[in-house]
Amino acid sequence: MAFVIKTGKSVEEAINSALSELNVSRDEVEVEVIKEAKSGFFGFFGSDAEVRVTVKEVKKEEVEAITETVEVKKEEKTVEEALDEAKLAIKGVASAAAATLDKKVSELKEDAKLAADDLAKKTVEAKDKAVDSAIGTLESIKSDKAEKKEVRERKYAVNDESIAAAREFLQKIFKAMHIDVQMEKFVNKNDGTVTFKLHGDDMGILIGKHGQTLDSLQYLTNLVANKNSNERVRVVIDVEDYRDRRVETLTRLARRLADKVKKSGERVALEPMNPHERKIIHMALQGDRRVTTLSEGDDPNRHVVIELKK
Repeated sequence: MAFVIKTGKSVEEAINSALSELNVSRDEVEVEVIKEAKSGFFGFFGSDAEVRVTVKEVKKEEVEAITETVEVKKEEKTVEEALDEAKLAIKGVASAAAATLDKKVSELKEDAKLAADDLAKKTVEAKDKAVDSAIGTLESIKSDKAEKKEVRERKYAVNDESIAAAREFLQKIFKAMHIDVQMEKFVNKNDGTVTFKLHGDDMGILIGKHGQTLDSLQYLTNLVANKNSNERVRVVIDVEDYRDRRVETLTRLARRLADKVKKSGERVALEPMNPHERKIIHMALQGDRRVTTLSEGDDPNRHVVIELKK
């Protein structure tokens, strides 16, 4: 059975989003509320509602009835076509037939001309698209090289004072939110990365929609950790292994939407994502021989599009 899991500021908003993606009405689906929406702290760290919407199975009797109706209509259409042809043969005269033939020839010529024009237009569009794709690929390669160069040049180091500042900042945030959080610290001295893994009850408030709250908390923590340090430390914050689970979720989503594109032939645009999540989608489908992915739009609305390979 086809289903989607969607989030929204309310259960109804999440359900409507799922109905829109599945292209079905409310009475054609079953709804399971996974999580109710929760308000945040001073407007921050809120938790959206999450629902699972599943398309109901069509009963065998309904399928047979639909199939029988289609076959009946098909037979009726065939009979009607045969009667029309018989009437035309009986009533037709040479002059009328010639006039009809001339008209059909003219229509065919016009259709052929329109088809040729359309083909020429699509050919030009295809060439333009190929050029744009090539330029985009080159820009991506340049960007990747620049990013790799930046990573090589950037020096990270494990600094005890910076780590202490990051931990103290997080503890103040949790205390202000009145939540009990246990922190585990993992240090990678090779790349200067310090990972704080957070555990506790109702950690969803720290994650937010698609991890936006978690990313913001991580960004602020890095600012605090590196404020008064000459050696840069990289802080990563994870809640109940959310980041690994997010990778799995996005990978499954990419493959499911790729199957949808293969069946319908129509491109599918995902919702806006940050660069890290867009990269996960690209990586998940890079080995698929039938579909390709590309990023469109400008931040913060830049998103991934999945389409058939040309």
